[in-house]
Amino acid sequence: MIHPLKMQRFILTTGIFLAAVLMACPQDYDKIITGAERTESYVPGLKDLNVALVINQTSVIGDTRLVDSLLNLGINIVTIFTPEHGLQGAAEAGEKIDNRTDPQTGIKVVSLYGDKRKPDPADLSDIDLVIFDIQDVGTRFYTYISTLHYIMQACAENGVGLLVLDRPNPNSFYVDGPVLEPEYRSFAGMHPVPVVYGMTMAEYARMINGEGWLGDNLTCCLSWVTCQGYDHSKKYRLPVNPSPNLRTMNAIYLYPSLCFFEGTALSVGRGTDFPFEVFGHPDLQNAYFTFTPESNPGTAADPLFKGRECRGADLRFLRNQESDREKRINIEWLMLAYEDFPDKEHFFNDYFENLAGTRSLREQISNGWTEEKIRESWRKGIQGFRTIRQKYLLYPDK
Repeated sequence: MIHPLKMQRFILTTGIFLAAVLMACPQDYDKIITGAERTESYVPGLKDLNVALVINQTSVIGDTRLVDSLLNLGINIVTIFTPEHGLQGAAEAGEKIDNRTDPQTGIKVVSLYGDKRKPDPADLSDIDLVIFDIQDVGTRFYTYISTLHYIMQACAENGVGLLVLDRPNPNSFYVDGPVLEPEYRSFAGMHPVPVVYGMTMAEYARMINGEGWLGDNLTCCLSWVTCQGYDHSKKYRLPVNPSPNLRTMNAIYLYPSLCFFEGTALSVGRGTDFPFEVFGHPDLQNAYFTFTPESNPGTAADPLFKGRECRGADLRFLRNQESDREKRINIEWLMLAYEDFPDKEHFFNDYFENLAGTRSLREQISNGWTEEKIRESWRKGIQGFRTIRQKYLLYPDK
């Protein structure tokens, strides 16, 4: 059980982190023009081509879907590929999605989060160019970059070009976390990068190509349309939720830290109105904040601890304050939760290593390492990645 004094440490840590990292939903978001919006830069080159799109609900120009905009401009869209959560972004995490037809256009929709993760040769047989336009949130375990990898690989294998319409990464202002080790490679982490890698999709695609991560000496014929008015320090409010359980900018900024809890016995608020803005467990009896997950089809049909009161920490309460952003994830919440969890043997689950990208973090927390010592163990890996990252940046680091 969490002693009240330890819950004060939760609240104190929350305050420090949100005041430092979130810029807690500031009002002065920068005006940025996304790659998709710069139609004059790429639409003329699409004439007379058979085009496939890799898109979801975030693929918009203003209030109009990218697919509809391109069709209205006379572009021949043959196929739509979709990542986790589907075309409308309505499927919950991990939910298998079948192929279907877009009801608004009649275009076939091929799911890359169902029976396969990668287009097969038949999917690309009549395609001249694939366009990738999906909003990312900048963490290694957010699977849109894994879909990008498999799209690039399929394009390289089948001699099809790929055009990335770039979008800002809301978490691109820092790089932090352990670098993925090869034995923990999965669809939730495919490349040797830190948890937070500080790159846009176009920059990341350049890195996949340049570092030879496609395998078999493959190189994707890659091009991109950059954002205007963007650098890695800019603040960008996402116009569309990137997935069902990231509903606020607060949650998007917290996600790199709170997703670790998906590898533990604790809930991150799936099945509430504030997922990824809280964490808790029924056995944390002395915590001050409570929430009760309930079934919510499309976001959490059967959430962890459905119908049970959880006690833990509310990370929403400093949302409207202004401050500078601290350039690191928060691991003290995870450490404090482990310290106060009554059944430490069952605190972590088998998914934790896939999220952390290493077994070391579990062992370090279990063995009582300090936060400073854990961060020091990441330093060499982060420095090495920063050297790699620098080669592929399209926007300034300020």
